Amino acid sequence: MDAKPGSANPRPPDKGKATSGGTKSLGPVPNLEEHVNSEWWRQIFNSTYLKTDGDVVDDLGVTAKEVDAFCEILKLQKDQRLLDVCCGQGPDVLELARRGFANVEGLDRSHYLVQRARTQAKKEGLNVRFKEGDARKLPYATDTFDVVTILGNSFGYFETIEDDMRVLKEVRRVLKPWGRLLIDVADGEYLRRKFQPRSWEWIDKHYFVCRERSLSLDKQRLISREVVTHVEKGVVADQFYAERLYSRKGIQELLTKAGFSDVIVHGQISGDSQRNQDLGMMEKRIMVTGSVRKEWTPRKHKKDFKTVTVLFGDPAKPDPLKPLCVFDDDDFYTIDQLKNALRELEAYRYTYLSNHDTLIDDLRKLIGKTDFVFNLCDEGFGNDPRKELHVPSLLEVLGIPYTGGGPQCLAFCYDKSLVRGVAKEMQVPVPEGFFIKPEDSTFELSFAFPAICKPNFGDSSFGITQRSVTNTVEELVNAITEIREKFGYEKPILVEEFLTGKDFTVGIIGNPPESYTVLPIIEEDYSMLPPELPRLCGYEAKWQPDSPYWQIKSIPAQLPEEAEKLVVECCLKLFERLECRDYCRFDWRLDAQGTPKLLEVNPNPGWCWDGHMAKMSKIAGISYSEMLEAILKAAEDRLGLQAARAKTANGTRNGQANGIVAVDAARTPAETECSKT
Repeated sequence: MDAKPGSANPRPPDKGKATSGGTKSLGPVPNLEEHVNSEWWRQIFNSTYLKTDGDVVDDLGVTAKEVDAFCEILKLQKDQRLLDVCCGQGPDVLELARRGFANVEGLDRSHYLVQRARTQAKKEGLNVRFKEGDARKLPYATDTFDVVTILGNSFGYFETIEDDMRVLKEVRRVLKPWGRLLIDVADGEYLRRKFQPRSWEWIDKHYFVCRERSLSLDKQRLISREVVTHVEKGVVADQFYAERLYSRKGIQELLTKAGFSDVIVHGQISGDSQRNQDLGMMEKRIMVTGSVRKEWTPRKHKKDFKTVTVLFGDPAKPDPLKPLCVFDDDDFYTIDQLKNALRELEAYRYTYLSNHDTLIDDLRKLIGKTDFVFNLCDEGFGNDPRKELHVPSLLEVLGIPYTGGGPQCLAFCYDKSLVRGVAKEMQVPVPEGFFIKPEDSTFELSFAFPAICKPNFGDSSFGITQRSVTNTVEELVNAITEIREKFGYEKPILVEEFLTGKDFTVGIIGNPPESYTVLPIIEEDYSMLPPELPRLCGYEAKWQPDSPYWQIKSIPAQLPEEAEKLVVECCLKLFERLECRDYCRFDWRLDAQGTPKLLEVNPNPGWCWDGHMAKMSKIAGISYSEMLEAILKAAEDRLGLQAARAKTANGTRNGQANGIVAVDAARTPAETECSKT
């Protein structure tokens, strides 16, 4: 067969196995087109197909080269969500998963080939998804994917061009705004001139295949016949199929008519085969891309949706922690990514607040009208980091339930020295260190260099640079001066021994001890840094793209079992002791002897799509959207919102039955739960 699997194949009647008695051949056929069933693709993609076309569609080397080309054209990012329509046995999806793409999946109508794909994914331990389905009615929500591909000449199987258009419109529907489509399709102009009317080849020592081809009456499709024969069993398949031939201009016009923009033909891709024989429609293909320009489609909400108010920092105000002290394009992109991820959660309806000048009045208006607040204002009230605790304090005063840590928790954890003291009291190991008050003119170093100095109050690595790591008293004095003068920090400074072992992070979603998830631990990979630079993830790594520290990556941590067990136990104890809620991140480091020591506790940690919590979640197979949903559900469970809603509903029913209205039924979930916050 000349093509990769198609878009609409149900389970073959014989599950792809030839009968022992062989198949009766039709013999000579004067007109191939008369024998093509309009739905030929329903029975043809099975184990025989993998024999006849395996040299092209099931060769790892060929697949790897083609995926290289596709990745280059699309500039694929590993965090993008990609769907391969008509994926067959999944060669491209599996290859992308091997390369670390975590959000790829495939769809095909062939039950046999989808099962083959799932089996191979399980065998290799790849976390990918495969579905059975028709490309003309994709089983996915609108605005789901960043990229959709239709590869291996899997486009143009249907009898009418209208069906091809239905496929493209479905692809456009499931793509996000600015999403991209790539089609790899036979070069129709070339095949009209160069197709082989007849050919035959040995597949292996037992099978050979004979092929006949002709153009359809309207010259728009290439009609093919395959007779597959086993040397002992005789003919095992005599099958006919047809594929539409698209010229470069024709495929561009079709994509444009389907609503795609920026339609570009990227040149040819030539077929390759170890058998080096008949490549048919896979011989020369063209690669075409198009992008989608559309508005986000409003989500339909369930009748019992919850209303959530999402609270951000104020983009109109200065932010002292950012290098230019303003929200930039990256910040707005991060917020847009969050909104996109939240849209996927159909159980919620959102209101967004970010104007801090009117925030108090805006929140007052929401009393009784919102189930709870998703507090993502880690910048602090008015973007003042010292006022991060003011936001939950305000919500407490107004009686509005919210996610994350309360004022006391944020006050505890904002003070690094205080957290050290709590940890030592609980026998949680911490680095040696001491406290320097603003009025102190001298200090005594009670441990050996290297040492690191950092602001005692603050987060986002404010004030922590490569010069914070010191090896002499003079360097330490200079580092303290830089924090005071360059960063304008006039509060106490914490000096600790600089630990030289692995730098790793633990994330928890939920509320210990009842219900929680410890995410996979990650460590910072400093292998890209020049050897003379200290190994730390500080201000440069988070805010300065031109710094060598920008190249630092987070990878799954490799820790001894005993060390990992100790760290997790300590994190769970600290979570409860410091009154963290719903989610939290803990930063640790190993000393030279391999002993883990706590560095910081981060309640309400960074929620952005590329932050540490999202990275840990991705390793666990949890998408960004699913991570946010887990935080929301953790808050709901803690606040008892599910129970309150059920109680209210039951009270309403019982009251109506007795001619009265229960008190709880007259109050909203937000009012009912305010005392529990």
